[in-house]
Amino acid sequence: MLLLDGKGRVTVPARWRELLETDGPAPLMVAKNPDRCLSLFPMPVWDRFEALLLSLGAEHDAWRRIFVGSATELEIDSASRVLIPPELRTWAGLERDVKFMGLGAHFELWDATRYEAREAEAIAKGRPEVLRNLVIR
Repeated sequence: MLLLDGKGRVTVPARWRELLETDGPAPLMVAKNPDRCLSLFPMPVWDRFEALLLSLGAEHDAWRRIFVGSATELEIDSASRVLIPPELRTWAGLERDVKFMGLGAHFELWDATRYEAREAEAIAKGRPEVLRNLVIR
């Protein structure tokens, strides 16, 4: 668990920061996530995601507005922090305790209490069949 400081900054965990900064300081794009958290994308991943969103038909305009309309570029500062814009902090309910997690090509930033509730809800529903039979070789 991480702390959001009084100015709305959160430290990018070292294990992910090192991956993000292999070619020097790398900006991130942050956007609303429909699960009421924030999605953070390395720029090359955001560019691909945005291109896919923009290629969708007009019936998906509302989703484009959610993602692209809320997207904001972030810089990792010299103290390894990113400043989360106030309107996105409010939307995702980020106040103090936050969870920063890697999900493959992108990251999510959750209010810790909200994430714990979502996790408990998922566990209470039970694992889907596809996960019960998942075998890693």
